[in-house]
Amino acid sequence: MTLTNKLNIGFHANRMERKHGSNAPMSAETAREQVAASPGGATAAGALPEWNLNDLYPGMDSAEFRADLAWVRDEAPRYETRHRGKLAALLASDPAAVGRAIAEFEAVEEKVGRIMSYAGLLHAANSDDPARTKFLGDAQDKMTAASSHLLFLQLELNELSQDALRAGYEKAPELAHYRPWLDDLRKEKPHQLDERSERLFHEKSVTGASAWNRLFDETMSSLRFAVDGEELSLEPALNLLQHPDREKRRSGGAEISRVLASNLRLFTLLTNTLAKDKQISDDWRNFANPAAARHLSNRVEPEVVDAMVVAVRQSYPLLSHRYYRLKAKWLGLGKLSYFDRNAPMPQAGEMRYEWQQAQDTVLEAFAGFAPEMAEIAGRFFDRGWIDASARPGKAPGAFAHPTVPSVHPYVLVNFLGKPRDVMTLAHELGHGVHQVLAAAQGPLMSQTPLTLAETASVFGEMLTFRSMLAKTDDPAQRKAMLSRKIEDMLNTVVRQIAFFSFEELVHRERRDGELTSDRLGELWMKVQRESLGDAFELADEYAVWWSYIPHFIHSPFYVYAYAFGDCLVNSLFAVYQSAQEGFQQRYFEMLKAGGTRHHKELLAPFGLDAGQPEFWQRGLSLISSLIDEVEALA
Repeated sequence: MTLTNKLNIGFHANRMERKHGSNAPMSAETAREQVAASPGGATAAGALPEWNLNDLYPGMDSAEFRADLAWVRDEAPRYETRHRGKLAALLASDPAAVGRAIAEFEAVEEKVGRIMSYAGLLHAANSDDPARTKFLGDAQDKMTAASSHLLFLQLELNELSQDALRAGYEKAPELAHYRPWLDDLRKEKPHQLDERSERLFHEKSVTGASAWNRLFDETMSSLRFAVDGEELSLEPALNLLQHPDREKRRSGGAEISRVLASNLRLFTLLTNTLAKDKQISDDWRNFANPAAARHLSNRVEPEVVDAMVVAVRQSYPLLSHRYYRLKAKWLGLGKLSYFDRNAPMPQAGEMRYEWQQAQDTVLEAFAGFAPEMAEIAGRFFDRGWIDASARPGKAPGAFAHPTVPSVHPYVLVNFLGKPRDVMTLAHELGHGVHQVLAAAQGPLMSQTPLTLAETASVFGEMLTFRSMLAKTDDPAQRKAMLSRKIEDMLNTVVRQIAFFSFEELVHRERRDGELTSDRLGELWMKVQRESLGDAFELADEYAVWWSYIPHFIHSPFYVYAYAFGDCLVNSLFAVYQSAQEGFQQRYFEMLKAGGTRHHKELLAPFGLDAGQPEFWQRGLSLISSLIDEVEALA
């Protein structure tokens, strides 16, 4: 991902949000439901860490931050003066100098990433603080202005002759080092505009999609829900949907529906505006369909995604429909309602984890796979790289943010001591381990496409789940653990593909005109009924719940990466369980590659190919086998 793209998508999409919830993966939407804070951020999980951002900068007004800001402001135009219009001649005369020019650009990229990571993480820790909100907005403005001087580079690099580049690679190791990045960059050439148009798109992004994204975030954080005499923010209100008392779940769901409905005019405007904004961009850049730009950024072929979507949708009856019929029976209900989807299993008291227990559980599971994995994850605990406390103003859900290779990643979770919180921690630390291992590739080549970024996170989660399950002998507890894992996987695979289907419908219909709130609700209910099956009787009030899901706003079509990652890991884990020699070494080599290799190359050493239909069926069959296991226990 280039510097320009990083700025345009903003901090929210650049962090790896967790699925479920992302980014997620647990999607942010599901993570919100599962790790939501209780009112006031109270927790019984013991003392929880808050991250130390001094490795980025010692303060918002620090001399170090001001110096880097000034350096980027001055260096960007100097860089343009040094290199603009000169790359083709330079490649012919001194290809090593082209490599050095890219290295200079990479240095600017690193500094911008450091500045924006710091501003974004500060804001995520307390978005209620006006000073931090202004700090993030000002940093975005200044970095966007500076980076406009660098737009020429990608355009000029893509105009270079492929034959001249090949010759340059052979002559100059300095240039050959960047070959994976340059090859990747050239895939975007058919969708590039002239420099003046690119500059307009770039500079208008601050007052365009980014501004609408910010309005959505600030609106969602300001919503309040009155339940049983308490005034709650969205996170603790969503947490009621996991309450064992069905009346608590019902009242929570009804109040969320009421508040979302009262703000539906704004959410409908946001959705229509951003869908139209994307259509304009897609048309200018000659993308064939609304999801094509996401496929390109994920470096995955459209036919591979199509095969996955078809496989998942065909599996709805065997997975979600079947499981939720069992759940309705276990809960003693004829039909489930939308607020029952994440209800806990009856007669299975949920285990509680202190923070130290959670840390030990995850590190032990990682060490059982590879000591190196546990050692890297241990740094996050030992060196203040995790923010775990649930408190007002803190970003919901969970994420791992890679920052820049010269520093290290940071992890955010909202830990309340539930088993799912332990799984969330394992998930984000899987991302963190991946980001640490890939950092050696440098700022331009360390970032992994979303479809592969979720591999390490879901793998870490699976390791932890299997370790926890192996230590659980009580049948009721095993049933509860298995059911939670199945629901996590259904939310990762089935629910996210339903989200993807919803987005496809919305973006295609938006081409013919604005969608009303009622029409958006109809499309939402259509995909929900299809994915959830006949075990549910969905009330009309559920028709507004599309409006709070952040991925639809921040990063259209992001969601299918969750299903891709989960199915990939299911297949990968099956290879691991077959005790193939050297699996750990091949796994670490895959993570260290960062963004330098295509998914086909990365999976080949494991005998896997995402282009084959059986790849997806293999991943989905693991979910089916878990449903078999929990049904047998019942």
